[in-house]
Amino acid sequence: MKINKILYHLLFWLAAYFFWIFIFRNGALVLTHTITIQFCYLAFISANYYFNALYTIPHLLNKRRYVKFGVYFIGGVIITALIRIPVSMLVITYVFKVVNPQFNYLSIFLDSFINILFWVVCILAAKMVIEKIRSQLYIEQIEKEKATNELNFLRAQFNPHFLFNSINSIYGHIDKSNKNAREMLLVFSEMLRYQLYECNVEQIALSSEINYIRNYIALQKSRIDERIAVSLCADDINGQINVAPLLFIAFIENAFKYIGFNEDKENRIEISLKYEKGNLLFKVFNTKDTFANSNQTERSSGLGIANTKRRLEILYPEKHQLTIINDECYYEITLILFDV
Repeated sequence: MKINKILYHLLFWLAAYFFWIFIFRNGALVLTHTITIQFCYLAFISANYYFNALYTIPHLLNKRRYVKFGVYFIGGVIITALIRIPVSMLVITYVFKVVNPQFNYLSIFLDSFINILFWVVCILAAKMVIEKIRSQLYIEQIEKEKATNELNFLRAQFNPHFLFNSINSIYGHIDKSNKNAREMLLVFSEMLRYQLYECNVEQIALSSEINYIRNYIALQKSRIDERIAVSLCADDINGQINVAPLLFIAFIENAFKYIGFNEDKENRIEISLKYEKGNLLFKVFNTKDTFANSNQTERSSGLGIANTKRRLEILYPEKHQLTIINDECYYEITLILFDV
C-alpha cells in the first residue's frame, strides 16, 4: 500500500506538470523554456504541499491552532518564493544563456509568491474535500454496519420474561411427586437468572460465582453415574473477593464432559478454590476412561477452554498462571490468579 501511495503521488505531480506545460505555456517562450520554468514551480509547490499536508494541517489546523497555522503556511510560501529568485537567475543565466539579463527581484518574488500560493491552496483544498468525502462515506458505512449488527443482535435475543414464564409453566405441570425434576428446574432457573442479570459486569463477588458452580454441579450430578464421586471444596474462602464472572465454569464443564467411567478404578471429579495471601488457587481434577475416552479430550475442539484462556490474557495479563495436565488416566487444570 505504501508503494501504491508513492506511485499515486508521482502520477499526480506528473499529470500536474504536463497540465502546467501545455495549458499555461507562454507563447513568447520555446517549449524547453516552459518545461524548465514549470519544473521549478513544481518543486516549490510540491515542497509547500507536503510541508502543509504532513505538518501544519495535522499538527496545527486540526488542533485549532489557527494563528500558528497561518504564520507557518504563509511563511512557507514566502520562503520558497524567495528561494526561487536566485534559482530563476541561475536558470536564465546558465540554462537559457541570456546575455546581460536584467532582473527585477520584486517582480520575480511577487510572481513566484502568487503562483505558489494559488496552486498550494487549490491542491490542499482539493485534498481536504476528498478526505472529507472519504471520511463521511466511512462514517456512513460504520453507522450502517452498526445498525445491521444491532438488528442482528436484537433478532438473536430471546425474551427473558417469556423464558422464565415458560419455566414456571413447566414447573407447574411437573407432577409434585417428581421432586427431583422440580428441584432441577428451579436450579436451572436460578443459574439462568444469574447469567442474564448478574454477569453483565466486569467483576462479581466470588461467593456468587461459587453458588453458581454449586448449582451447576447439582444439575450435572443428576445425569452422571452415581458412582462417580464429585466434590467441591470452597468453604474456607472468607472476605469480599471479586473475580470476572463465569471464569471457572468452562474448566468444570470440561471435567464433567470427559469424566468417563471405569468399573475397576476410582472415578471422581474434584473442584477446589482456595484464597491465600492475595492469590486465588482454582483446581479441577477428573479421572478419564482409559479405553473409551483416552483421546476424546484431544479430539475435542476445546473452544470453551480456548475462549477462557483468551479472557485470562485480556482480564489478567501477567497476573495469572494456567497449568493443564492431560494424562492418560486423568485431566487436571490449575489456575492461579495473583493479587486478586
